[in-house]
Amino acid sequence: MLDTNQIISDRLDPHGHLANLNDWSDEVALALAAEEGITLSEAHWAVIRHLRKCYLDRDKFMTAREGLCDLERTFADQGGGKYLYRLFPGGPIRQGGKIAGLPELSYTTDL
Repeated sequence: MLDTNQIISDRLDPHGHLANLNDWSDEVALALAAEEGITLSEAHWAVIRHLRKCYLDRDKFMTAREGLCDLERTFADQGGGKYLYRLFPGGPIRQGGKIAGLPELSYTTDL
């Protein structure tokens, strides 16, 4: 059984996000997902990997809305926003980004 507290408790900022982007790993993602009540499937991993790649390649998204628009375009064939929100009911940017080990993006609470 995965002890999520042992894996992530000392790595989180006051908002529950990883304090250091480099502390992220698959094991950390599994622990963060468990805390969110999500069992990660390959579909979840595809979104998580995409979020991390975009964030790291561009250094950061400008806003949460920009990230959401990018995700909706990328996953349009699977159903776009509806598909993404089925995977991450707490929001593909807010919840997905948290599991991906990203800091909270600007305007995340408005989505």
